[in-house]
Amino acid sequence: MNRIGHWINNKMVLGTSGRSGVVFNPATGEQQATVDFANVAELDAVVAVAKSALPGWRSTSLSRRAEIMFRMRELVDANRKEIANIISLEHGKVPADAMGELARGLENIEFACGIPALMKGGYSEQAAGGVDVYSIRQPLGVVAGITPFNFPAMVPMWMFANAIMCGNTFVLKPSEKDPSASMFVADLLRQAGLPDGVFSVVHGDKVAVDRILEHPDIAAVSFVGSTPIAKYVYETGTRNGKRVQALGGAKNHMLVLPDADLDMAADAAVSAAYGSSGERCMAVSVVVAVDTIADALVDKIKTRIPNIKVGPGTDPSAEMGPLITREHRDKVSGYVKNAAKEGAKSSSMARQKKKTPASS
Repeated sequence: MNRIGHWINNKMVLGTSGRSGVVFNPATGEQQATVDFANVAELDAVVAVAKSALPGWRSTSLSRRAEIMFRMRELVDANRKEIANIISLEHGKVPADAMGELARGLENIEFACGIPALMKGGYSEQAAGGVDVYSIRQPLGVVAGITPFNFPAMVPMWMFANAIMCGNTFVLKPSEKDPSASMFVADLLRQAGLPDGVFSVVHGDKVAVDRILEHPDIAAVSFVGSTPIAKYVYETGTRNGKRVQALGGAKNHMLVLPDADLDMAADAAVSAAYGSSGERCMAVSVVVAVDTIADALVDKIKTRIPNIKVGPGTDPSAEMGPLITREHRDKVSGYVKNAAKEGAKSSSMARQKKKTPASS
């Protein structure tokens, strides 16, 4: 059984807390790994490593930082298929979705490569009598990212690429449901030449999250996840004097107007609702059809859904993979089972009701 430890000083280090979680293959429901969960002492040790690496990294020239990030970009590009396979095995999303995730992640790394031009300050001479004004941009210090299961490679890339390029050291707490992508990316950063301690990965649950939010040596935290947890992260982190970026749930509504191309709208609705098994942050969960087009749109969507090829993430021809856990599957199934009780009606029932005389 594969055991996943933490990433400290550019190598994997097994945990010592005695606590761990299970990593499943979503397609089969079988356990494929265990992941160590950090306790407070282990989290403190990781932060201490990041803090000790900060002076050297902060003093590293912008050109050297950019050189490392350019190498990282090439390494991620060269290893797209392997990273996508890791994502598919642990998250369940199909290869096309996993490759799309990496394409978006690479965009963030590419943006970070150009940060030296964006790090420039400003100087204004004689802003007032005898007063010159200048601004400089400096790293905050040790910063942390707490990332979700649905994009185990892309969302960390949102965070660490810019943070590291700006001279910070970074501690990542990825989702314990699919932790291997973060470990693979960490090793690519090592291969790119990132010094020891600049990037760390610590696995865990609420114990690790709470310590990150309370730790006095962590200056800022970025979070992506559910809205209730985002609120908790924001309130707890800011209460402890940190800069906090907390992004909560963002499911979309799709508005279809009467003059819409219904075939195109139906294609878009199915793609947005079923792509990545609906586990994207901005997946369409509600379609609002205006005026008289509702029944026609529903009919077009109904004809498309049976054609979606469902299969494991390892199947290149699959268009929709499994949900990440049995509990998540049961939750979504519950929405369907309870829909009628909550007032939902099928399109055929709705049409029949419209045709029934009001006096009957």
